[in-house]
Amino acid sequence: MKNRITFIFAFCILMIQTTVSAQEKKANNPLIFSDVPDLSIIRVGKNYYMSSTTMHMSPGLPIMKSTDLVNWKLINYAYDTLADVPELNLTEAKSTYGRGSWASSLRFHNGTYYVTTFAQTTGETYIFRTKDIEKGNWQKVSFQPAYHDHSLFFDDNGKAYLIYGTGQIKLVELNDDLTGIKQNVPEKIIIENASAPAGNNIMLRAEGSQLFKIKGKYYLFNICWPKDGMRTVVIHKADNITGPWEGKIGLQDLGVAQGGLIDTPDGRWFSYLFRDFGAVGRIPYLVPVKWENGWPILGENGKVPEILDLPANKSLIPNLVASDEFDRKKGQETLPLVWQWNHNPDNALWSLKERKGFLRLKTGRIDTDFLQARNTLTQRTIGPTSKASVLLDVSKMKEGDFAGLSALQKEYGLVGVKMENDQKVIVMVSTIKDKPIEIQRIPLLQNQIYFKIDCDFTNKKDEANFFYSLDGKVWNPIGETLKMKYTLPHFMGYRFGLFNYATKNTGGYADFDWFRINH
Repeated sequence: MKNRITFIFAFCILMIQTTVSAQEKKANNPLIFSDVPDLSIIRVGKNYYMSSTTMHMSPGLPIMKSTDLVNWKLINYAYDTLADVPELNLTEAKSTYGRGSWASSLRFHNGTYYVTTFAQTTGETYIFRTKDIEKGNWQKVSFQPAYHDHSLFFDDNGKAYLIYGTGQIKLVELNDDLTGIKQNVPEKIIIENASAPAGNNIMLRAEGSQLFKIKGKYYLFNICWPKDGMRTVVIHKADNITGPWEGKIGLQDLGVAQGGLIDTPDGRWFSYLFRDFGAVGRIPYLVPVKWENGWPILGENGKVPEILDLPANKSLIPNLVASDEFDRKKGQETLPLVWQWNHNPDNALWSLKERKGFLRLKTGRIDTDFLQARNTLTQRTIGPTSKASVLLDVSKMKEGDFAGLSALQKEYGLVGVKMENDQKVIVMVSTIKDKPIEIQRIPLLQNQIYFKIDCDFTNKKDEANFFYSLDGKVWNPIGETLKMKYTLPHFMGYRFGLFNYATKNTGGYADFDWFRINH
């Protein structure tokens, strides 16, 4: 009897392990636990491509690739510099935090890839095109005005349109070479109140248009936000692009919204969407789609599932974020795609060649505010937890210089070295109600210093802790826990940032030996 009980117990354990193992081999939501908002996805053959928003970052408009709809790798950017203006350059005390380029629309048509975006900063709409999405060489055209949250759409009759707007959804036709709006073709209002399916008490009216044509029917996806409710997917359907349109709620769960439809080579359908998730940013989700009576039905019984019948998620390291030893072999790109500058950089003031194996950040002007300082080099934070560390040589800093590692958002935190009165001090700065406050300082008597920031986004805990080390082995906490906050003025999840700026004298520099990131 005892042996039989032991056998049954062992069998049950095996079955549990098998079940857990089977679940581990499936994809989980969130699809990407990092700030990848406003996603637009296409499938070309067996490959999927995605564009997203990075606003004020440079280069911008990232392009990612996947072969399984789950695991994505950065492969390109549509532009290095959106425009050469003070707001994008962090000059003349101007900035474009939370603006820059917004929600993009990615399309493949007649052998050419197109990705479009718009910028409140410049008041323009941009269309980028290339024959080779993976190698780039994008051609750019731009024109006024900036069509808000537009969807690029190629119809079967050869016409191309932008569908855009907030609440009231409008349609404009593009000219034949897609360099601007077709003359003498008036703009049309195609849906007077696209928020209507979600009720009358709307806090954020329908926007984020994405238009699809499937089996001869037009499907328009929008996001809206009922007051005292959550972000909601609204879907409209029509037989003609100009309407009449019939609308309904597509999904109302967890605030997962804004996106569109994608199919797999084997005929399955999914909806790609994102969710606001506190300080880490707006994170992508996938939900299965079934078709009933000509409508896409999102989710499982109206809910966003945790497990998806797709291959398992692999680590976001090194495909979306990555460590960097700053060693470059001949032919390697100077900066891997995981890096983006906070606004347009001054390329004369950084180098990976002046000291082999190091990123050198040089000062070239006087700044008094970290958020206005140029050449902060950033990577996304990732959830549920992520840790970034750097090794820094501060021997060539000048009086008034400040260099180190940041958790970048409006309410930022910094750990670094300041040069004051010919003395080096380790400092931790925390931003409290928009005011940077030095929380702690410790004298530094050596030229090499290690810094680390630990971020915890688990269940929106949104805490960052700061550390320094004199030997790379013993880590000492410094300052206080930063309560990270996602703010609309920046409109972006927290980023790790490498920085160096001058407050008194120019011509100093700091050398970063490496940057390392892990979960």
